[in-house]
Amino acid sequence: MASLEPINRYPASMRRLHWTIFVLVLIAYVLGNIFDLFPRRSPERLNVLGAHYLVGISVLLLTLPRFWLRKQHGSPPIVPPLDRWANLLAKITHFAIYAFLLIQPLLGIITLQIGGKPISLFGVTLLPSFVTTPDRDLGHWFEDIHVTVAEVFYWVIGLHILAALWHHFGRRDDTLKRML
Repeated sequence: MASLEPINRYPASMRRLHWTIFVLVLIAYVLGNIFDLFPRRSPERLNVLGAHYLVGISVLLLTLPRFWLRKQHGSPPIVPPLDRWANLLAKITHFAIYAFLLIQPLLGIITLQIGGKPISLFGVTLLPSFVTTPDRDLGHWFEDIHVTVAEVFYWVIGLHILAALWHHFGRRDDTLKRML
């Protein structure tokens, strides 16, 4: 029989932002991994990259209000409450996720700007390059950092997903339900 007690949930705006950002990060990951399937400088490759850039900027722009809402509303309590170590691990993981959601798009923008590349989609420039003298080597260095951070980010996301599943199926608390 289902519990008749109400579930403490995040506000609807935070839940929508959470799942929207999740989908956007997933799309960015797919786009970032398929552009190499297309020939260099081909319209298809440029559009895949442009879409990757646009999705990354969208993640950045949506993370800012999500962060603000989180600061305003906090987190609803988990029932039953977590042990001290699990609560600390959850805080560290959430901090890391917010840091990645802010830093990763910024690294992408910096990479393009230093390389003198605008952000374009379907031939339309969405964000011009503001650098007058591009530094391709420095741009490639930032790109390497962007890729490495992305790889670490996916492990943290995986940890986050596994923890949510552990809470739901293993611990049987309301952690996952708070975000649904």
